Amino acid sequence: MTPPSRPRVTLFDLDHTLLPIDSDHSWGEFTVRIGWHDRDEFLRRNDAFYADYQAGTLDIHDYVRFATAALRERGPQEAAAAQARFMREVIAPAIRPEALALLRQHQAADEHVLIITATNEFVTRPIADALGVPELLATRLARDASGWITGEIEGVPCLRAGKVQRMEQWLAARGWGWSDIESTFYSDSMNDLPLLEKVAHPVATNPDPRLRAIAQERGWRILDLFAS
Repeated sequence: MTPPSRPRVTLFDLDHTLLPIDSDHSWGEFTVRIGWHDRDEFLRRNDAFYADYQAGTLDIHDYVRFATAALRERGPQEAAAAQARFMREVIAPAIRPEALALLRQHQAADEHVLIITATNEFVTRPIADALGVPELLATRLARDASGWITGEIEGVPCLRAGKVQRMEQWLAARGWGWSDIESTFYSDSMNDLPLLEKVAHPVATNPDPRLRAIAQERGWRILDLFAS
């Protein structure tokens, strides 16, 4: 008798992997454009945090407090209106057919497809919905008694080794461990090296130079999804 095949679980990073932009950084720039911030000071700090992320040194707690400050002040109604406008004006034009085709390929193969991203759930939940991926593991935002965000992070941040922890929580909730699944992970970033090293099939996707070098050295698959 043929043994049953293991469940196939395919993970995707979001920014610069499924999208050719960084949604978190773009959200910050968008909120400047709609007048939520002093332009020069906010962009200076936003760019500095982004540089820390690229260098692998980001303090995500400090960043989330910074990135959600104006959001918290504006309140749920104005925040929801800005979120919808951001999706129309920034995200919708950035959704590429190559990314959708790759997602549909894995979904059609009856795999468990997840997006796993350091960007917070306020920014990324509508993006995952637009991409047709119900399963999202993102950095969760803590909420107060009224249900509004506080600026703090709930649970494990979904960044670097935190992505491995969040994925292991997802697996444990289903009674699985890594050895029970056939796992694949697509990512562009050195920040995702812990999870890339954990899965059975790492795919360096639109990789930054450091990740490309590691992928070449280790014989990992390299996918330039948005190559012209």
